[in-house]
Amino acid sequence: MVDTRAPARPAGLTVVAAAVVEHGRLLVVSKQAAPDLFYLPGGKPEPGEDPVETLTRELDEELGAAPVAPRLLTRFEGTAALERVPMQLSVYTAQLDAPPVPAAELAHMHWTTGEDEGLHLSPALTQHVLPVLRARGVLGAAV
Repeated sequence: MVDTRAPARPAGLTVVAAAVVEHGRLLVVSKQAAPDLFYLPGGKPEPGEDPVETLTRELDEELGAAPVAPRLLTRFEGTAALERVPMQLSVYTAQLDAPPVPAAELAHMHWTTGEDEGLHLSPALTQHVLPVLRARGVLGAAV
């Protein structure tokens, strides 16, 4: 007997990330595994964590800072840039309680308007997050 069922679709990733904007620039980071690809700081929830708990833990691990007044900016589905699997991403705006310093698996951090020549940004940033931030008028305008 031949199995005619469609192959199971991978469950994918659930990711929570922070859109930290200061002086008209967005904080982006890259991992040591792919140092030339930049995306938002954040990560995957651990069992039992709500999104803000995940965001707090990930920002502490990656940047040595905690989010201040996180607010949901957007949610969308896409493909994870590194893992190349389906991804559900929740993005929160937040400020940080301390100056960010790359740690854990991070290779670099950069402040961008999204217009930097030669900076390779993830599709999630270019297709989803940057348009929302631009529509709100928070990028590129020095504060």
